[in-house]
Amino acid sequence: MRAGNTSLATAARNTRLAMRPAAMIFDMDGLMLDTEPLAARAWTDAAGAIGVVFDEAVKLRLVGRNFPDCERLIREHHGHDYPVADLMRSWQKTYDAIVAREGISRKAGLTELLDWLDLQRIPKAVATSTRRARAEARLHHTGLRNRFDALVGGDDVARGKPSPDIFLEASARLGVPAVQCVVLEDSEPGVRAALAGGMFAIMVPDLQAPSAALLERDVLVLPSLFDVRELLQTLRGYAPA
Repeated sequence: MRAGNTSLATAARNTRLAMRPAAMIFDMDGLMLDTEPLAARAWTDAAGAIGVVFDEAVKLRLVGRNFPDCERLIREHHGHDYPVADLMRSWQKTYDAIVAREGISRKAGLTELLDWLDLQRIPKAVATSTRRARAEARLHHTGLRNRFDALVGGDDVARGKPSPDIFLEASARLGVPAVQCVVLEDSEPGVRAALAGGMFAIMVPDLQAPSAALLERDVLVLPSLFDVRELLQTLRGYAPA
């Protein structure tokens, strides 16, 4: 169920989000594209393809992480003798095959949000843990690449989420101070990265609800991108659309 404008305005007043952002920075997988369930399925299928067991409990820890961090987390969990490099190669092939068969869907409300931001002339960037070349291909495939002024991939920065590097780079490429940017994220590592960069974060959860510890931070949690648009419309500084 989506909240009405009154409750959204109240939610905004209870945070430091009071006026229009100068720029919006979007995560990609799980936030704009409904790809996280495909990725989660691919880990299990990829492990089976190379004849090893993959602990299902690891999957949620990988959401929002870049490729090197996923390797590290899998190795830490399964041990140094686990064939991590083979699994990562198998996962990429398996994931690509799933996408080729089933396609990628946009998240509900994304098109409407992007259209509204365009009307307001608010610059937008994508900051995704996915490697840049693959992110470019995915965004072109879904007709989204030309909707954004900048793209930062996981391999464009030294440290992945929850470090703030990727969002700071995105704000720099937009030419907008980080404190004037609003970040949209579905994952906890992404939200923590935005907060570490001094940005305001709106979380639209996908596979996992925010933790109690995260909810104690200055984070606004909304159920959909429709609600994000409705919230932004309540903020001072926007022209009627």
